[in-house]
Amino acid sequence: MTVQEVQRQKSNVALLSVVSNTVLVTGKIAIGLAINSVSVISEAIHSGIDLLAAVIAFFAVKISGIPADEGHPFGHGKAENLSGAIEALLIFAAAGWIIYESILKLIHPVEMSGTGLGVVIMLISAGMNWIVSHMLFKVGKKTESIALEADAWHLRTDVWTSVGVMAALALVWAGEYFLPAINLHWLDPVAAMMVAAMILKAAYDLTRKSVRDLLDAGLVPTEEDQLRNLIASHDQQIRGFHNLRTRKSGGKRFIEFHILVHPSMSVNRSHKLTDELTFKIRQIMPDSLVTIHVEPCKNKCYPKCKAGCLVDYHKQGRLIPGHD
Repeated sequence: MTVQEVQRQKSNVALLSVVSNTVLVTGKIAIGLAINSVSVISEAIHSGIDLLAAVIAFFAVKISGIPADEGHPFGHGKAENLSGAIEALLIFAAAGWIIYESILKLIHPVEMSGTGLGVVIMLISAGMNWIVSHMLFKVGKKTESIALEADAWHLRTDVWTSVGVMAALALVWAGEYFLPAINLHWLDPVAAMMVAAMILKAAYDLTRKSVRDLLDAGLVPTEEDQLRNLIASHDQQIRGFHNLRTRKSGGKRFIEFHILVHPSMSVNRSHKLTDELTFKIRQIMPDSLVTIHVEPCKNKCYPKCKAGCLVDYHKQGRLIPGHD
């Protein structure tokens, strides 16, 4: 798949999220105000945040797809990580407002009417968000887009909160017919607070994931282990390696390390070796920028070389440790 096709796929699914959230926000606000339900209104706010997040994700995906230029030699991938962090802050703010309004309604109860409409809009919301979030997850994971994955998590969280609100409203609705003497309207603000709790959890997870890449943390241990073992598989040509450094920007990985080779190896052969390593790395980690520095092995075991020494790797069959 070409870069243009990937970008088109990401933009299309991001736009779908914007459209679906616009429809849901409009419907939830109208019905929430009509039946005087804080849980439905809180869901409208939740969807409003999802809409804003979807818009941010849409533009972040557009920006991240801009090729590297003189002012941004490493590309624009961090736009996706930044959008994820902004979305998380918005979610925290929305959760705080929902909790505040729910507490007010518990202290000063307000009767609801037409709760059946609330059940219907929550059912529609859960169904639409499940479909769209599934598509976002599929494309987000395929293209390693943090912005699309963040948007997908928003909508998937909205599915479960919609189901929770729908259940609470269904109980209130049923109570009005079968247990009219019992007031179950308190379930509405309680359901809203449960929505807020789930939103806070999603915001925390998203913040942790977004900030990790913004701070240039290394790739996850399993990916770094893949790199170490791939380098070690060339022990007949490489005597050792060190200074492995990795980071991620959007869906792009940056990988650099030093390899030690026999002093008599020609420049031409060492160049072919680095090309071969780069090709194999990109097979398991597409869209990676790989930088390899070649050094002559002087048969001296410097501290930084010991962990990645491959001189006896083939004979002993040892695994490369997790850290240099």
